[in-house]
Amino acid sequence: MSAPFSRLLLAAAVLAAMVPLSGAGQPLAATDWARFRGPNGTGVSDATGIPVEFGPEKNLRWRLALPPGHSSPIVWKDRIYLTAARGSTLLAVAIDRERGRVIWERDAPAPATPPVDKRNHPASPSPAVEDGGIYVFFPDFGLIAYDDEGGERWRMPLGPFNNIYGMGASPIIVGDLVVLVCDQSLGSFIMAVDKRTGLERWRTARPEAKSGHSTPVLWTSPEGEEQILVPGSFLLTAYAARTGERRWWVRGLSFEMKSTPPMADGVIFVNGYGAPQNDPGNKVVVPSADEIWRTADLDRNGLLSRAELPPRAPRFWFDVGDLDHSGELTREEYEYYRAALDSENGMLAIRLGGSGDMTEQSVLWKYQRSVPQLPSPIVYGGVLYMVNDTGIVTTFDPKTGGVIRQGRFTGALGDYYASPVAADGHLFFTSLRGVVSVLRPDGSLDALHYNDLAEDTYATPAFADGTIYVRTVEALYAFGR
Repeated sequence: MSAPFSRLLLAAAVLAAMVPLSGAGQPLAATDWARFRGPNGTGVSDATGIPVEFGPEKNLRWRLALPPGHSSPIVWKDRIYLTAARGSTLLAVAIDRERGRVIWERDAPAPATPPVDKRNHPASPSPAVEDGGIYVFFPDFGLIAYDDEGGERWRMPLGPFNNIYGMGASPIIVGDLVVLVCDQSLGSFIMAVDKRTGLERWRTARPEAKSGHSTPVLWTSPEGEEQILVPGSFLLTAYAARTGERRWWVRGLSFEMKSTPPMADGVIFVNGYGAPQNDPGNKVVVPSADEIWRTADLDRNGLLSRAELPPRAPRFWFDVGDLDHSGELTREEYEYYRAALDSENGMLAIRLGGSGDMTEQSVLWKYQRSVPQLPSPIVYGGVLYMVNDTGIVTTFDPKTGGVIRQGRFTGALGDYYASPVAADGHLFFTSLRGVVSVLRPDGSLDALHYNDLAEDTYATPAFADGTIYVRTVEALYAFGR
């Protein structure tokens, strides 16, 4: 064996020994991006050799035309998995990531229905993947598990769901469980399914959660217990992974929660945005239910119609409170309407851990300007980044909440729905118009390159083996040097 070749083998062995562990305690290969936003939802990859300049005519390995869908590409070994909808047919798709060819696709046993909100899609949730298991959530059907060759292992019908924006949370794998959060107007819950059999292992109600679709992350307590952390309406909640029991929670979140929170140095960063009326200085205070019912329930039927709302109560929020879509508010629905109006937009830094209500002890700082609704934040290079839906980017010192910079990418103006990701010493921000801005991790907003794909893009990119995978509404791209 030649000396150079033996050194190459030694280097490979060292790299293999350095492979980090996922939140679920499973070995994570450097080429794997096995769930939404990669390792434990951080948005950060160990992949190297990622190009910073790319496009249809530069560093393009392949382009694969695909049916539309908003799910992000999920990378596992030599394959990419995602979901799509061809007309009314929902699809799970496996792709050869070296050649950019479809290996198999499988129809879901239910038709796709158009979501109420155009930012959502019947194929929005991303798969969770491991050896021998591809776990897919279609809001129009439920959970389905496939094997590597596309054979169906089990299915679990769920729903129908009632979410004002449609469902959007992705499943995650936790040991021998598949965990899914289903937040909706009525009957929200988090559940765990045995990944081998598809049988339900536990289900915990989330009565406070009414609107949102945050994909959870994992954290291990100092006592060694693995916990599932879920942002939802008004609360960040930690559940025991084995049993689904609530362990601790923090109040003060928006009534709408959609992003996946990153963690760093014992702190979790949670952002939520409801509406402009939830910004400081814009809040609308409405009377209590007792006061309203004394003066506004004119027909004395115990319910409140839109016409019966007093002038100071915003009528355009009526549908937010009308959880059962009956056209009238019960007292319970009115109190949710009132609580939603009273909630605040914000990015919160929350110390991890505890027992019971940890709000007073654990909220370290809060920032309330230009907060995202859909894009998740990211911590990279000791800096916290967030981009809101209109394209305003803010960078922070994560320890203090001090703002480093705030502004827009001059070469990539417009809306942002995909979440930022990072690899190989750079951050990648993808606009709705399909422009990928590349930054150094120094907290500045000085883009090194603007890579224009000229196709609308909702999905969050993925990385593996010197390649960035970007899904647009028309195709999946693989860019590598």
